Amino acid sequence: MERRTVLIALFDGVQSLDFTGPLEVFSGAAGMVPGAYEVRTASLDGSPVRTSSGLTVTPDLALRGAPAPHTLLVPGGEGTRALHPGVVAWLRENAPAARRLVSVCTGAYALAAAGLLDGRRVTTHWAFAEGLAERFAAVDVDPDPIFIRDGTVSTSAGVTSGIDLALALVEEDLGRDVALAIARYLVVFLRRPGNQRQFSVQLEAQSAQRRPLRDIQQYISEHPGADLSVAALAERAHLSPRHFARAFRDEIGTSPGRYVDQVRLEAARRLLEDTDGGIEEVSRACGYGTPEAMRRAFVRDLGAAPAEYRRRFHP
Repeated sequence: MERRTVLIALFDGVQSLDFTGPLEVFSGAAGMVPGAYEVRTASLDGSPVRTSSGLTVTPDLALRGAPAPHTLLVPGGEGTRALHPGVVAWLRENAPAARRLVSVCTGAYALAAAGLLDGRRVTTHWAFAEGLAERFAAVDVDPDPIFIRDGTVSTSAGVTSGIDLALALVEEDLGRDVALAIARYLVVFLRRPGNQRQFSVQLEAQSAQRRPLRDIQQYISEHPGADLSVAALAERAHLSPRHFARAFRDEIGTSPGRYVDQVRLEAARRLLEDTDGGIEEVSRACGYGTPEAMRRAFVRDLGAAPAEYRRRFHP
């Protein structure tokens, strides 16, 4: 079996969860499949680093002189905003020799600064995506997915999404059973699909200020299969349909109809990913009425029919 070296670059101001999450995934796989991975941490000169939360970490070795790894992982953290020029220079010179290049959160800034993301589609933490795109015009930044794989380069969003990406890489290397066993041990999902949004609909939308509208948001989330027409929701909120639609858009940032569409799509995705219910059953449970209506929504927003989506992402 091929022994894959995973080298995790550390620096002052690194976000601890950005690297400890993937480290636990790869180390867990190494314990489950002896010889599968050798996981090492490294700072520029091998000296201890201080994380953004104040934790001091002593790496295994120095980046300078480290052999080319199979997988090079660059975590994020506030330290990427003023990264040591020596780290950027080392990445520029040595990272292309790695067979797989991975970043977590604002680790994408470090890779971009080294010129390693030019012409690639990448992601990062939603709060820093706009800044990444503005600073590095040659990089195609998509702020939506939790991780993106573009050839040999993989980038992930904030913090815990590094675990999702690491599980996806382990699944690719060692198979689904090993990845599932690690996920169960860490008490996380096997892996969220890479194209899953960083925000759920409820997190992404503005939260209404008025209690009746907040209650409506919760009702929609908990009852996607109910009658969620503007008339029905307005009656529940004790408002006229016209007043309700205007107030909903003003406070939540989208129309009631679009909000309901997004909630239903998210609910259907979860059922297809996590249950064995039939397509017709899922469509009814999520308020689509017919499988064809759900199919149209999936193709429009996800580019895949429900059956294809399930084949990709259901365990």
